[in-house]
Amino acid sequence: MPLMPLPSELARLVAQPNPAVVGTVRPDGSPHTAATWYDWEDGRILLNMDESRARLGHMRENPRVSITILVEGDAADQVTLLGRVESIEPDDDLRDIDRLALRYTGKPFRTRDRRRVSAWLRPERWSSWPLPQAVASTARTPNTAGGFVSPARGDEFGGGGESHL
Repeated sequence: MPLMPLPSELARLVAQPNPAVVGTVRPDGSPHTAATWYDWEDGRILLNMDESRARLGHMRENPRVSITILVEGDAADQVTLLGRVESIEPDDDLRDIDRLALRYTGKPFRTRDRRRVSAWLRPERWSSWPLPQAVASTARTPNTAGGFVSPARGDEFGGGGESHL
């Protein structure tokens, strides 16, 4: 998977309020996923959740997180970011959840009587399908997964939406 930063074509897509799924690691090492709202700011992802959510406990235990963003809600067009949660902070005044609710619904968040927590994800790597034009044009050799071998790095990337870790 390519290292950050994202190509500008993908950064523009990530900046839009698209549906997304966040992945965390359970204590037993198995994955946990949940649909989520997010925002993109200065190369980081803002997440917000009720303090009772399992994913919050997972993030505190293991900061490795992924988020898959479904461009315009179409699973065939997606961007996945992998990285680490660099901070977890209370959202006592509900500012962050209101920011996300306004971004996605145009209205402040309805539930005002629950404690909320914000987490900032710092992506380290990315993958996407389809590949951005700048990346696809440098890829010369298809691999067996439907992606390509990068001539610059000699490693595999892309490929039917799966990530090559």
